[in-house]
Amino acid sequence: MAPTQTQPLELYYWSTPNGRKITVMLEELGVPYNVNFIEIGKGEQRTPEYSKISPQNQIPGLVDPEGPGGKRVTLFESGAILMYLGRKFGRFYPLDDELARIAVEMWVMWQMGDFGPILGQAHHYNLSAPVEVPYSIERFTKAVHRSYRTLNGRLGEVEYVAGDYSIADMAIYPWAARFERHRVDFNDYPNVKRWFETVGARPAVKRGMAVMKPGYVDRGGAVNPARAKAAEAAAE
Repeated sequence: MAPTQTQPLELYYWSTPNGRKITVMLEELGVPYNVNFIEIGKGEQRTPEYSKISPQNQIPGLVDPEGPGGKRVTLFESGAILMYLGRKFGRFYPLDDELARIAVEMWVMWQMGDFGPILGQAHHYNLSAPVEVPYSIERFTKAVHRSYRTLNGRLGEVEYVAGDYSIADMAIYPWAARFERHRVDFNDYPNVKRWFETVGARPAVKRGMAVMKPGYVDRGGAVNPARAKAAEAAAE
């Protein structure tokens, strides 16, 4: 029998892909949780208090007041949090099938080590850097498409990235959801498109992706204002 959660989990969160991995998982699990918004644009992740939860001063962080042995446990790193929740609640992370677990862990690690960092760099140079850096944009655009080719090939073999729907899909989906920022057209990757639409239609995924600080607007694929201003000045 899967354990129940009596006291809410405390999630330290901002609406980035890494944060949304955890809200999606928590919504899929249907367990109680509180959201503590950490506005990273204002540097709220660098407070001494938050450093006790995340030594690297990154989101997300999670505190489980009912951790192993009933003791409070603090976690950081989104992949570790997903695996912890999967183990604790016995869902979306196979515990009794080693081959299935290997598949899940490989694709979670692929997201953590390749897909996320590569897309994050593309987002920076496509969106956030104050000036255009053609070499960097070209370099990371090529790397983005290499990763998408890998994902598209895998999804030509299976319905979900690890076979069955799992934390691997939850890890990858929020990054793929920012396709505008990394300038990808899903029509070029039909297997990814099929998977993206299937995962995105899940009610829990919709709820998890929608968790956002009241009043905050996700700028989506908007260009860095400083870069846009410079481009306008150059065109005059």
